[in-house]
Amino acid sequence: MPETVAVPHLALSGPVTLASLGSVSALIDRSSAGAPVDLSAVTRLDTAGAWLLAATGRPLMGANDTQRLLLRTVQEALPLAPTVRLRKVHHQAGDGFVRVGIAVDALFVAMARSLGFVGLVTARLAGLVAHPARLRLTALVHHMQEVGLNAGPIVALMGFLIGVVLAFQGAAQLRQFGAEVFVVDLIAVSILRELGILLTAIIVAGRSASAFTAAIGSMRMREEIDAIRVLGLDPIELLVLPRLLALMIVLPILGFVADLSGLFGGGLMAWTQLGISPSQFRTQLLADVGVGQALVGLSKAPIFAAIIALVGCYQGLQVKGDAESLGMRTSRAVVIAIFLVIVMDALFSVFFAVWGV
Repeated sequence: MPETVAVPHLALSGPVTLASLGSVSALIDRSSAGAPVDLSAVTRLDTAGAWLLAATGRPLMGANDTQRLLLRTVQEALPLAPTVRLRKVHHQAGDGFVRVGIAVDALFVAMARSLGFVGLVTARLAGLVAHPARLRLTALVHHMQEVGLNAGPIVALMGFLIGVVLAFQGAAQLRQFGAEVFVVDLIAVSILRELGILLTAIIVAGRSASAFTAAIGSMRMREEIDAIRVLGLDPIELLVLPRLLALMIVLPILGFVADLSGLFGGGLMAWTQLGISPSQFRTQLLADVGVGQALVGLSKAPIFAAIIALVGCYQGLQVKGDAESLGMRTSRAVVIAIFLVIVMDALFSVFFAVWGV
């Protein structure tokens, strides 16, 4: 066992190995601070013992060639102590411009990565069109049920309430001019052309984009996506395309359900508040509002669906290995999806207005 010798330095004898590490550490702690350590009587020295001696930072003496080589190797492998520098921070007028520049640079980098992801998904989708047998129908039907069938009740309720609100508010204003009958046109055009599909897309964005991000992000945290790649499978084809196609199929259906519910709610309110009978409501609707208004609204649905699915899946693939990243990416997916849906709806409105549709 190691023992101390009554000399101005600490002399160790016997083996200095992992088995005796506790005893050696206690002897070093009890010795004078900074006292040299004599290794001339040490019979065996392993990596654990060399690490303990090197970590003390004390001068080492009496080691043979083999021990010196081991000690030098361990000392070179030890991490360097970080140098702490204290400097006075001077806030200057240009700091704000620097932060703006950093934010703009990060924005362009994120846009470039997003465009790369969209291009990758488009290429995989083209490959799927060329080889339809690679489509996973089971996953497609499952996601159609999750994002479509299960979202039907909330979308129908939303459409009904929007129709009721439009009829109630429109009646209060049009009654002043004796033009109550035009509340039918107000309800129909607002719901069929804009509000029905827009609010449906917003609900689906909050519901499905977050679900896509959470599901794919959880798989990334558990390294399941890495396992998919190791098995020779493509995560885009396996995880992204079924969600994208499912949403593009069911969102027009959900928009149609919202339109019908909105017309029903508006007609019900017009009947109770303005005395417009259901037959009169239907006649006015068919006379003044064509099928084209509904087609204009539903034509936006596939684009909205693609935006929601791509944003949700992309954010899920960007999740790191912690729960904080998953929560941040989930909330970011909802915000970005809703923002892009509203922006795209505004662009559609300008496009249709320019072309007189």
